[in-house]
Amino acid sequence: MLGVAAIGNDASHARDLLIVAVCDFVMALAARLLPWERWRPNAPALLGLFGFGVLGLSTWSFGGVASGTGPFLVLLYAWAALHYPRWVLLAYAAPATAAYLVPLILTRQPPMVVGSAFIFMPVTIIVALLIEAQARHLRDDRERLARIEQWRSAMVNTLAHDVRSPLSTVRMTLEELKETATGHEERMVDAALRQTNRVFRLADGLLDMQRIDSTGHLKLDRRELRARTLVQEALQYVRTDKEVVVDVDDDLMICVDKQRFEQILINLVGNALRYGKPPVVIRLEKDRLEVRDHGPGIPAELRTTLFGQFAVGGPEGVGLGLWIVRQLAVAHGGQAVAEVRDPGVAMVITFPVTAKG
Repeated sequence: MLGVAAIGNDASHARDLLIVAVCDFVMALAARLLPWERWRPNAPALLGLFGFGVLGLSTWSFGGVASGTGPFLVLLYAWAALHYPRWVLLAYAAPATAAYLVPLILTRQPPMVVGSAFIFMPVTIIVALLIEAQARHLRDDRERLARIEQWRSAMVNTLAHDVRSPLSTVRMTLEELKETATGHEERMVDAALRQTNRVFRLADGLLDMQRIDSTGHLKLDRRELRARTLVQEALQYVRTDKEVVVDVDDDLMICVDKQRFEQILINLVGNALRYGKPPVVIRLEKDRLEVRDHGPGIPAELRTTLFGQFAVGGPEGVGLGLWIVRQLAVAHGGQAVAEVRDPGVAMVITFPVTAKG
C-alpha cells in the first residue's frame, strides 16, 4: 500500500514502486495462505529471506538510496526477534547484510555510504538479539504460569471431587438416622445435614471457581422467587448467634439462580459476622441486595483488591468468598461493590428484580 501510494509523489519511479508493491503483496499472500501449521514451527522465518530480497531490490531501484529501506529492515528483524529463536537472527545476518550492502556497491555509492553497513547492521542485530531475549523470557514465564495454572486446576478439581465422595456417604447415613431420630437427636441430625449440604456447596464453589477461570462465565438457572423466603432459607446455613436483621418486603420477587443467590448471601453474611460487629442488616429492595455490618470497616490498603482472588485470606479463610460473590453478581448481569458506612461497611450486590402484583 505504501509503494502504490508513493507513486503519486514520485512518478519517475512508478515502475520500480509498482514492482516492489507487487513483491510485497505476493509475500503477504504467501504468509496468509500457505499451510504453515503443517510444517516446522520456524518455517515462516523463510519469509524473511524473501523480505530481504525485496528490500535489496528497492534500494537498487532507487539508485542506492537506503534511507527508505533501512527502517523496514529493522522492522523485519524485530518481527523475527519476537517470534523465532536466536539462531534464526544470526542466520539472517548474511542475507540481511547482503540486502543492505550489495545494492550500495552495484550503484557505486561513496565508501562512506557503503561503510555505514558496518555500523547499521551490527546495531540492528544487537537490538534484535535484545528483543529476542526479552521475548524468550516472557514466553518462559508464560509457560511456567501455564504449568502452575494446570496444576492448580487439577488440584481444585481433585479436592472438590474427593470432598464430595465421602460426604455422600455421610449424608446418606444422616438421612437414615433422621428417620428414627426424635426430639433433640432429630435437631442435631438436621443441623448436621445442613452443614453437610453446606460443605457440598463449598465443593461446588471450588468447581465454580475453576469453571469461571476456564470459561469466563457460569450457566445460571434463573427463576422468579420470593425474596424473603430465599433469604430465610439461606440463613439456615449461617450461625446466627449474633444479631441478624432481615429487612425484605414480603411481596418482593427476585429473578435469580437460587443456589447462586444462597452462595452470595452466605458469603456476605458470614464475612459480616466474622469480621464486623452486630447487628448485621440484610436489606433487599428493587435491584440491590445490601448486607451491612457495624464493625471497624475495611482497611484502606485492602479496598482496591477486596474482590480479587485470595485477596483477604487469613486463618479463617483463603480469600475466595468475595471473588466468587463478584463473579456470581456479574453472571446475573449485576455488580458487587463495597460501600463505606459510619460505622461499618455495606456489601452491595445488584441484579434484576421485580415486584409481584
